[in-house]
Parts: sequence; structure tokens; C-alpha cells
Amino acid sequence: MEQIQPTGKKHLPAVWAHLFALFSVAVWGSCYVVTQNLLDAGFTAVQIAPIRMALAYVVLLLMRPKFVRLPWKDELMFVLLGVTGGSVYFYFQNTAIAVSGDQTASVSIIISLTPLFTVILAKLLKRTGERLSRLVWIGSAIAVVGVVLVILNGSLRFHLSPLGDLLALCAGLSWAFYSILIKPYSERMDSFVVTRRVMFWAFMTAVPLMLAVDGMPNLAPLFTQPKALISWIFLAVFGNAVCFALWNIAFDRLGVVITNNYLYASPFVTVLVAWIMLGQVPSWMSILGAILITAGVILAQWDKREAS
Repeated sequence: MEQIQPTGKKHLPAVWAHLFALFSVAVWGSCYVVTQNLLDAGFTAVQIAPIRMALAYVVLLLMRPKFVRLPWKDELMFVLLGVTGGSVYFYFQNTAIAVSGDQTASVSIIISLTPLFTVILAKLLKRTGERLSRLVWIGSAIAVVGVVLVILNGSLRFHLSPLGDLLALCAGLSWAFYSILIKPYSERMDSFVVTRRVMFWAFMTAVPLMLAVDGMPNLAPLFTQPKALISWIFLAVFGNAVCFALWNIAFDRLGVVITNNYLYASPFVTVLVAWIMLGQVPSWMSILGAILITAGVILAQWDKREAS
């Protein structure tokens, strides 16, 4: 049985781990806007997930063409990681937005609270070994207020969608479990190898969901519509392959809780990209929310920055 060798990522300067997390959030925030191109090309939200993961696996295989044999218990854990961080997570997220229709504000806010779910789970399960200081809780609370302001984006109308909100809660909890379960493997293995294995099982478990819900997609637009092809490459290569790997490196260096705090910035990135690409000007509420998110994330990491 091949042994899993440590990768020495702990020696990575903390500033690089922070930059990896920021880059990942910037890309993921952009993915919401880029995904619209594939939706316009005729794909459903459920069909987009497996075709993203398939290309991501190929890219990661080219980047790290080595295989590690694992005990069956670890392999089963990677199946769970593929579900919680891939197939089921994207299914819950995409379905929540779809069933909510025009009333997606509460869904977006709940999904954006994933870092808070992670803090609570880390505390309850005691799996990360991280000290959760008062600054983490205060910073998270400030960032949550900022997220709400960004998502409302100047509109004071707020409607609940019970089914959509429940699915959004499941999506947030799914990613929180993934974040906690992936950390031991990101510490012991090459992050790109770990991500490739996650993408493999995410694809394998996403295909049955796709077939059951929407059926096989027509792949022709990927090769006949340049905009769709570029969007697919961006989502798979950067959104899945590169950013998942960099995120795992940040997990190992900064910790799960601190790294996930960067997710609070994702809604603002989406608003910013929509402004640049679609001409949707952000409101004063979004700008104030961005300031609060930034302040909250910095505050939550302050003691960690000193420790670095």
C-alpha cells in the first residue's frame, strides 16, 4: 500500500495562503455570472455541475499525473467529500435558486452564511483543532450584516421561500461538512491530487442526479458556441480544478474556519462582476456591505495574523 507523504504546505508563507483564498473567492464570485452563459445555451443548472467536474478532473490529471492507492475507509471518505463538496452541494444550491424564482435574497443570504455554519460545526465536532476566539465570532457577525446588505443591493423587499430556504440551508451545511472533513487529507496529501479525487467522486455522484432530474444534456453548444465553450473552460479549470486545490492549501495553512471566512466576500464579488460585465451598478447598500464584509473578515483573522 502506497504511503501518503506530507507535502510541507505548513512552510508556505501565510500571505500566500491568504492570496490563494482571495483568488478563489474572486473566481467563485464570478462563476455565478459566467454560469448564466451556459444557462442561456440551453443547459440546466443540474446539468452544468457534472460537465464542469469532468473537465476539472482531466485538467487535474494533466497537472498531477500520479495516483495514490488508499485504504477502503479513506476511499469511502472521498466519496463523501465528492458528495458534500460537489454533487449534492451544487444540487442543493442550484435547486434552491431555481425553486425560489424571483425571491432569491433569503436563499443567497443563507448560502453565504456557510462560514458561520463551519464555525458552529467545528465547535460542536471539535474536528479542526482550531481555537475559536471572540474575534472570530464578532468578525463573523459583522461580515454577516455586510452579506445581507450586499445581497439586498438597495432593495428593502425581502420575501421568504420556505423550500428554497431549506435547500439553501442544506447547501451551506453540506459545504461546512466538506470543509471539516477535507482538512486531514489536505494536510497529508498533495492538494491537487486530493482535489482530483474529490472531482472524480463528485462527477460519479452528480451524473445519477442529473439523469434522474433533467436527463442527458445536449453537448453541442459547447463546441458550436464560443461563449459557452469559454464559460465551460473557465468554470471547470478555474472554478473547480485550480480554486478547489488552492482552497485546500489555504485550509491547511490558515485553518478551516479562517479560510472559510473569505466566503463572506463572494456575494460582493458577484455584484462587482455583474457591474463590470452586465452594467448592473451596485447600490450604496452594497458598497456599505462590502466595507462591513472586509472589516469582519480582517477582524476575524486578526489574532491569526499575529500568530503567523
